[in-house]
Amino acid sequence: MASQQQDYYATLGIGRGASDDEIRKAYRKLARKHHPDLNPGDKSAEERFKKLQEAYDVLSDPKKKQMYDQVGFYSEQGFAGGGAGPQSAGFGFGGFDFSDYMSQGAPRGQAGAGFGGFRDLFSQFFRGGGSQQAPPPEPEKGTDLEYGLDIDFWQSIKGTQVRLNINRQEACANCHGTGNVTQMAGAMRFSLACPRCNGSGRLRNACPACHGDGRVGNTEAVEVRIPPGSRTGSRLRVAGKGNAGTMGAPAGDLYITIRVEPHPFFERDGDDIHISVPVTVWEAALGAKIEVPTIDGRALLKIPQGTHNGQKFRLREKGVYNSRKDQRGDQIIVVAVQAPVAHDERTREILRELGRLHPEDPRAEIWSKV
Repeated sequence: MASQQQDYYATLGIGRGASDDEIRKAYRKLARKHHPDLNPGDKSAEERFKKLQEAYDVLSDPKKKQMYDQVGFYSEQGFAGGGAGPQSAGFGFGGFDFSDYMSQGAPRGQAGAGFGGFRDLFSQFFRGGGSQQAPPPEPEKGTDLEYGLDIDFWQSIKGTQVRLNINRQEACANCHGTGNVTQMAGAMRFSLACPRCNGSGRLRNACPACHGDGRVGNTEAVEVRIPPGSRTGSRLRVAGKGNAGTMGAPAGDLYITIRVEPHPFFERDGDDIHISVPVTVWEAALGAKIEVPTIDGRALLKIPQGTHNGQKFRLREKGVYNSRKDQRGDQIIVVAVQAPVAHDERTREILRELGRLHPEDPRAEIWSKV
């Protein structure tokens, strides 16, 4: 019989009514956490892993679990040789011998319900039964990576191609992401899942390049296409360029968040471009045709007679291209009327004459409402 019998259910952190699937999931979760290859030099993790394997070995085997649930313990004595009968099991119950008890003519009802049940139970456990091997931890998909990228205004409008150096975990070339360099061994039989092969029946040595993790850190150059019309907050996905998965599982993805540097004149609002354009007093008063900058180059804008300061004009489809809508925004032009600076007497006289010709108070409407 094992020395101090542990509570297998408590070891796996599950209740006694747990299903086979719950037992398997609990073991795999804890095995990944305490596996010796992932905790090199940690003796407590190694001991914890052995207890997890022992608990799973019993609770995952229907015969062993039945015995454990009924008598509160499980013993491997007489089993490792393969096919030993109940007479050779050698279980000790404080010196009590089942065969003596049965030969002394125990009441039939008592024997059938009590120790006779133990005899039948032990017989089915040791009738050539084998130890179920603990499954290895399941592969896990790699984690995603986040990367911030600053681009200038024109790169966001026209689109561009950038080359990024990304620090990521990639599959180990030495072990091809398995975490182990495998060597075949002869026939082996374990009463508990072997901590060296994790119940696979193969002796495995931790890969010297990745130390059993299956992944190694590396800096990789990744070409990324920034589409036209990208704006601050745009998020691009590059499939498979996140961290590599474990044991050959797929890699995660790389997500790039765009930050666009501001332009000194153009201001973006959605798919529209806004710009303020200065005009002279006489252009605003008499009307004119002026050239204005756009993201495509120069364009001609007609200023009507009597244009006032702050008036807005729209140039259709001179904004940013939106690939989802397959259309462009507009360019909004705000007029900023600039008064001339009177450096000489002649200019001042002309302005005074202009004032005499137009004596109306532009603030009259304001005063009427105060």
